[in-house]
Amino acid sequence: MTRPPLLACLILSSLLVACQPRPEPAAPAPVPTPAPASAPEPEARLPEGPDMAPQPVPLDDRPCLETLGEAASARLVQRCIAVSPATRPPCNSANPCDLIQGEIDRSCAMWTRDGETPPKECQS
Repeated sequence: MTRPPLLACLILSSLLVACQPRPEPAAPAPVPTPAPASAPEPEARLPEGPDMAPQPVPLDDRPCLETLGEAASARLVQRCIAVSPATRPPCNSANPCDLIQGEIDRSCAMWTRDGETPPKECQS
């Protein structure tokens, strides 16, 4: 009967292994984070009215209506609606101005890419 001694050796070796301290896991290597690039000032400008100078589009999370005021945000929204082919574009003064200007830039680039004549709102 060789089973009981063999079984005893297996149990004893299992207990020894279970009693050994486990090595602590190595700390994960720190992931290098890229340096934040400074956001370039937007070059796009709001369309001018007959008595208004061009203004840079502000980078702000607040609604465009709050940032620019009623008249300027309405001009930006109308320009966005005129050029955007999207069915639900972000052309709303409740959105940030840079989001609206981004839609204008994207839409005007699509007009040019497709070889079509862009609307006059893309020229300003």
